[in-house]
Amino acid sequence: MTWLIFAILSAVSAAFVSIFGKMGLQNVDSNTATAVRSIIMTLFLVAVVAFEGSLSKIPHIIAEKKTFLFIILSGIAGATSWLFYFLALKTGKVSQVAPIDKLSVVLATIAAIAFFGEKLSLLNGIGVGLITVGVILTALH
Repeated sequence: MTWLIFAILSAVSAAFVSIFGKMGLQNVDSNTATAVRSIIMTLFLVAVVAFEGSLSKIPHIIAEKKTFLFIILSGIAGATSWLFYFLALKTGKVSQVAPIDKLSVVLATIAAIAFFGEKLSLLNGIGVGLITVGVILTALH
């Protein structure tokens, strides 16, 4: 059940990323703003890891070549996601960009089925279908 609390907190935080991002992009280049945002995220996250006393674990992660490769790929995917997200926010409406961005839920579900053999219950499948319909309806708005 802890995962649900964290997922809800993630959603709330992500909502404010959209709002604050749109406010901050008014008169600046979106890629530069994304880079500045990434620096702030890095400093914040390093401070969290230091506070937890886990800085010494970083060399272990780097030493695990396969793990480190996938973390690098995840970082690149995240960076490109945010570059495109901020480009979309710069000229689009938050009420359209944010829901369309959530198509990632559908794509991640399909990838989880393909790569990890995850199974969807009927209820989960309906939920993913509704997200897809919601994204399409939002795009037409």
